[in-house]
Amino acid sequence: MSNPTDLKYTASHEWVKAEPDGTLSVGITDHAQELLGDMVFVECPAAGRVLKAGEECAVVESVKAAADVYAPVAGTVTAANAELDGAPQKLNEDPYGAWIFRMKPANAADLGNLMDAAAYQAHVDSESH
Repeated sequence: MSNPTDLKYTASHEWVKAEPDGTLSVGITDHAQELLGDMVFVECPAAGRVLKAGEECAVVESVKAAADVYAPVAGTVTAANAELDGAPQKLNEDPYGAWIFRMKPANAADLGNLMDAAAYQAHVDSESH
């Protein structure tokens, strides 16, 4: 699966989508869900939680491993995806459609520090060698 070009990416395999209302949707990349395998549990951060960039804020568990999800930028969590409580496999089925949490960034310009799709693909390729 290719990485959508309208998203931003982190070195720790999160994708970030800027929403029309100024919030950011955050999920895990297709590469991350492939490495982890079948998802069995997702722990989302609570709305209102203030995050620092790079802070562990969610956990995804698969049949193989548990992995932390990190805040892509500093900001405040505005919503958690309750759908994942009963259906964590949505992260496998549609990794770029199943967001884990939404946040309001402390500084929208911080998005500029994240990778675009091409840079993220180069990062993934460099990890696999």
